[in-house]
Amino acid sequence: MTLHDDAARLQPELVELRRRLHRIPEPGFDLPLTQRAVLDAIDGLGLEITTGSDLSSVTAVLRGATDGPSVLLRGDMDALAIVEETGLEYASANGAMHACGHDLHVAGLVGAARLLAGRRDRIAGSVVFMFQPGEEAGGGAPLMIRDGVLDAAGTRVEAAYGIHVGPGARGTFQLKSGTIMAGANVLRVRVHGRGGHGSRPQQAVDPVPVVAELILALQSWVTRRIDVFDPVVLSVTTLYAGEITNVIPEDAGFAATLRTLSEASIAQAQAELPPLIERIAAAHGCTADVEVIVGYPVTVNTAEETAAAAAVLRAEFGEDRVDEIDAPWMASEDFSFVLREVPGTFLFLCATPPDVDQDDIPMNHSPHARFDDAVLGDQAAALAALAWRHVGVGDA
Repeated sequence: MTLHDDAARLQPELVELRRRLHRIPEPGFDLPLTQRAVLDAIDGLGLEITTGSDLSSVTAVLRGATDGPSVLLRGDMDALAIVEETGLEYASANGAMHACGHDLHVAGLVGAARLLAGRRDRIAGSVVFMFQPGEEAGGGAPLMIRDGVLDAAGTRVEAAYGIHVGPGARGTFQLKSGTIMAGANVLRVRVHGRGGHGSRPQQAVDPVPVVAELILALQSWVTRRIDVFDPVVLSVTTLYAGEITNVIPEDAGFAATLRTLSEASIAQAQAELPPLIERIAAAHGCTADVEVIVGYPVTVNTAEETAAAAAVLRAEFGEDRVDEIDAPWMASEDFSFVLREVPGTFLFLCATPPDVDQDDIPMNHSPHARFDDAVLGDQAAALAALAWRHVGVGDA
């Protein structure tokens, strides 16, 4: 039996696991229900299992029949604090939602563990399965790296792989060598003025129009100061000022997400944005506190691993199922921390249900986002095949 054949046989139980997880989404780093479901799903596979001390991670190591290199496969587990509006019969009702498909990532990784455990006698080396909390919440990956996930097999993994579901024609794999996802950073600005009566603005120093001017100035900074071939996305996503209609507030402010594709562009933002904002505020008699907070780094796939992954997937699924994309996504991933440490590749698996209009697909993080769990068998087989290239003996 091939990986593909065995994965097809696993499909019903992977769907059941995914839907069980979808009903009990947990955001952040503390995911006790999700962790318990993972531990139950991999019980009996003969894996060496450790759990995190201060986060609900699961690291599971599969030892092969003989010694050899080690390779890492990762699935993130956390949900988002979004009220689900999909209408699915297995929709969450607890105020959180697997709106980014991490429930599929968990089920797919469990499937890969089962496929590879069934071939242990033909594995020379080890496979590390990284079940990670906190991808959405601020970086579970570096915490698991701190706890030793890259060395869990006793030697540093020689490669790492992750698959993320997303919108697009169901069953298509998308890869890109080099930068595939942006770095995620945060800009926070607080403008200090002098409060007063709403009817007498001349006796106050109003920070509200200053904030409005700053928001527009930032868009001009992006288009006039940033190289178009090294793009930046700056979106103001929170905005605050006073709460009483006849009072000019003392302070007003906003925060923005800042997506970058290079070290040079985030360095430019750190150097240029604070003085720009402070000087515009000063021109209106205000002061400003400015923070440019560096978050997730750029996700960069190594050329060799990406080319090899494309070849593996074409052999397993056919030429028409693999698409090498030209441009990176401006979304971000904390798998970037793993790829800063070891070679590897991060890729996408399109999972839009066939009944959804391809021209009006709800994106990841939408309360309407839907992912077709018919892809789970292929996801499991793909992850297993990528690991097999490093540790498998003969055909899988």
